[in-house]
Amino acid sequence: MTTVSSRGQTPEPPTSLGMPALPAPDYPAEVRARLEADAKEVIARYPGPRSALLPLLHLVQAEEGHVTRTGIRFCAEQLDLTTAEVTAVSTFYSMYRRKAGGDYQVGVCTNTLCAVMGGDAIFEELKEHLGVGNGETTEDGAVSLEHIECNAACDFAPVVMVNWEFFDNQTPESARQLVDDLRAGRTVEPTRGAPLCTFKETARMLAGFPDERPGAVEATGSAGPASLIGLRLAKGEVAPGRGAGHVVSPRTAGPAEEPPSGHPGEQAPPGHPSSHDAPQETSASDDQHPAGPTAEEGE
Repeated sequence: MTTVSSRGQTPEPPTSLGMPALPAPDYPAEVRARLEADAKEVIARYPGPRSALLPLLHLVQAEEGHVTRTGIRFCAEQLDLTTAEVTAVSTFYSMYRRKAGGDYQVGVCTNTLCAVMGGDAIFEELKEHLGVGNGETTEDGAVSLEHIECNAACDFAPVVMVNWEFFDNQTPESARQLVDDLRAGRTVEPTRGAPLCTFKETARMLAGFPDERPGAVEATGSAGPASLIGLRLAKGEVAPGRGAGHVVSPRTAGPAEEPPSGHPGEQAPPGHPSSHDAPQETSASDDQHPAGPTAEEGE
């Protein structure tokens, strides 16, 4: 806005509020037509159009590598929402980029277990080696680096993820070699799961479209031995490394005389493989002392 002094002095220059020009530019006609066809397919999966917002955000992210103002406008128009509503969702979830990034999103888990197992050291090593900070991208546009929260792979700690594929049991040295291979265009194989693809390709899959690469769907990963110990014990299987003499009975069944931990000579409460399964006396189960307040607060 231009203002003129009442004394006839030179007008002040326009004041910029740092706001982007509105409305956002549209996609080229051929791109928009392709995205509209994809969006129609996504929206048809849901009972209400609004429920399709998350996959549509992945769809537009697959187009440009991050969620742009144009992508936000497109989602709003497809779902009859305001751009403010779409922006509120896209800025809430960390999987939606707000700025351009690399072909490979390298995430180092720095949550508690991974951190103490070496995740913090890996993250510091990669920052120094790549010359970037958290949320930044290398000059060649190949790698974006970030620290991320738990990825439910604690038994493989420390874990690094590339475009959400697992690279388990990493060290500063192996992680450095990983990013060097990515930047050099060399083939990199995840520890488990589907073959690696670019960030844009991953975003399209997250939008709900199939991975059409040969063998990608058949490739899979699973929890490791440490994660499965509890399940094996709950099933009454032999505890790993303990031998046949250390067996835990399933809680749903089993002889009352079987020790709860599998150690010979240990007595189990009658009828209960574990004392923690026994019903406890509480006010809710005591007819003489029903649950609930008996007086007004403060009395």
